[in-house]
Amino acid sequence: MDLVEISPKAKPPVCKIIEYKKFLYEQKKREKALKSKASKVVVKEIRFGPNTDEHDFEFKKKHAIKFLESGAKLKAYVFFKGRSIVFKDQGQILLLRLAQELEDYGTVEQMPRLEGKRMTMFIASKKKK
Repeated sequence: MDLVEISPKAKPPVCKIIEYKKFLYEQKKREKALKSKASKVVVKEIRFGPNTDEHDFEFKKKHAIKFLESGAKLKAYVFFKGRSIVFKDQGQILLLRLAQELEDYGTVEQMPRLEGKRMTMFIASKKKK
């Protein structure tokens, strides 16, 4: 048996006479239970090109709606390959249009921002699991 300090910040500090190994085991068990209850954020990605056609846009928008309704975050990005970086404004218009059409399902967490050859935007779900 050992004298174990349970809460050192209390006035006066709380101590118990128990087995130290048993105390450590129970503490790990409590921490594991708290960690399992914490919500895990799922991030789904949707990729567009700067010249994405109307049908493709609608198709990907349906997937985005499904992701947001399931409670996941959405990362929509336009990938510029080669010389298509010239169409930066088209990519931004595409992402802003997507954000406008998904207003009912999610809120924009980060507006479109160019990072290298990618223009990225994050949309968080309004609906929780």
